[in-house]
Amino acid sequence: MPSKGSGEFERGYIIPIGGSENWISPDVCEKLRSICLNSSAKALILNVSEQNIEHQISKVLLDNGFIECSIVNIHSRQDSKNPETLAKISHTDLLIISGERPLQISTIIGGTPVARQLRKLNADGVHIVGTFGAAALLSEHMIAGGQEGTTPTQNGVTMAPGLGLTNRFMVDYHFEQQGRLGRLLTALSYNPFTLGIGIDDGTALFISPKDELEVFGTGAATLIDPTNLQYSSMGSAGGGDPISLFGLQMHILAQGARFTCERQAYDEHWA
Repeated sequence: MPSKGSGEFERGYIIPIGGSENWISPDVCEKLRSICLNSSAKALILNVSEQNIEHQISKVLLDNGFIECSIVNIHSRQDSKNPETLAKISHTDLLIISGERPLQISTIIGGTPVARQLRKLNADGVHIVGTFGAAALLSEHMIAGGQEGTTPTQNGVTMAPGLGLTNRFMVDYHFEQQGRLGRLLTALSYNPFTLGIGIDDGTALFISPKDELEVFGTGAATLIDPTNLQYSSMGSAGGGDPISLFGLQMHILAQGARFTCERQAYDEHWA
């Protein structure tokens, strides 16, 4: 479950961005700056990888209104427990997690003081971005990999625990690539109480504290909504079998599109 934080602040935005970790478009940066209500907004980039990550995110943020952009590298679980690292990430308005593979990122920071701090920061109003593989990391149920194809199958996805900023959504990235739909549908077969989101490269999805979604960027976000799911054969399927799903809804959100989630279905599940 997401952190409750101190309870004194509204939860920050959660922002998965599809595509490469080395750049964010000026349009997306402008929106990032607009949700920071601090006139002197600061950003911090958290590079989570076993190797150094080279990118231009810092320059784009500084060119679009942020007065400061710090960079912290986390290469190991030991780095994730460093008190100096925790101190550095505690004073920012926007925090960007950058990393290539979601399972590697989760292995490095999952269950560490850094992960707990990120959850608390978001609960207390800090906006958190996940780029490239870190886009999938943001949710509680993380898509770590899967088979190519458009049809969901019983073993078509690999799931792992994510950062847990939200339990209402599951995110997959590079969604315009062939074969991503099948693994997202399979993930929903295992977790039919969440909303599945596929993010194209160059596209950002802004998830507000009220679970209102807005898309910015050159691609689109594909939303798979299982709220009215009538039947799933996941429970009776054998290894590798195709899965039947009746009653799913699909929504395609391009630049500027907005979508408000039906809270009632999710609230009933978690009641």
